[in-house]
Amino acid sequence: MSQPSLPSRPAQTSRQRLPVSRILAILSVALLLATPLATRAAEVAGVKLDDNAKVAGKDLRLNGAGVRTRAIFKVYAMGLYLAGKETTTEAVLAALGPRRVTLVMMRDVSGDDMNQAFTAGISSNTDKAELARLAPQLAKLSTVFASAGELKKGDTLHVDWVPERGTVITHNGKTLGDPIAEQSFNNALLKIWLGDKPVDSSLKPALLGG
Repeated sequence: MSQPSLPSRPAQTSRQRLPVSRILAILSVALLLATPLATRAAEVAGVKLDDNAKVAGKDLRLNGAGVRTRAIFKVYAMGLYLAGKETTTEAVLAALGPRRVTLVMMRDVSGDDMNQAFTAGISSNTDKAELARLAPQLAKLSTVFASAGELKKGDTLHVDWVPERGTVITHNGKTLGDPIAEQSFNNALLKIWLGDKPVDSSLKPALLGG
């Protein structure tokens, strides 16, 4: 009498199941890649700065970010946005196209105090002849900050260089005054943080991606 046949076992495969931790890691990377670029953000001292910005129709990327401190106080978080990665002051100032500086206030500062801080930073990094030539632009800058009133903690200030228009400053999305002409003036502004005598020695390398 023939023996009844036993059920056959499933063939063993050479594939091994991935550990749950590996699967979760893969899913996390996939989710990150699927996230729109505009929603990603860098975080500096608890302040989030977008990884990307659009100025004059051009896409810019966060070149570097840091915090401006004075004595023991954090004044603002700052991000520098450029079309391409730059690691030296000379390359930043020579770069073509639009650029942006974003300041997110970490304490209340009056417009007058901010103007004085900007003017002092420009004066420290600009020779006397160039400073005299930029006197009309500095006067406009004073008017811009006067119209801002007080900058409150959490407020956002964008300082944009827009080719063929000038330096455009916005406070919480509202444009302050008229564009300030000449790229040389915008370069003088950037030297506040990137010049030979930066207002904060630890902020300069952070903005340059250090």
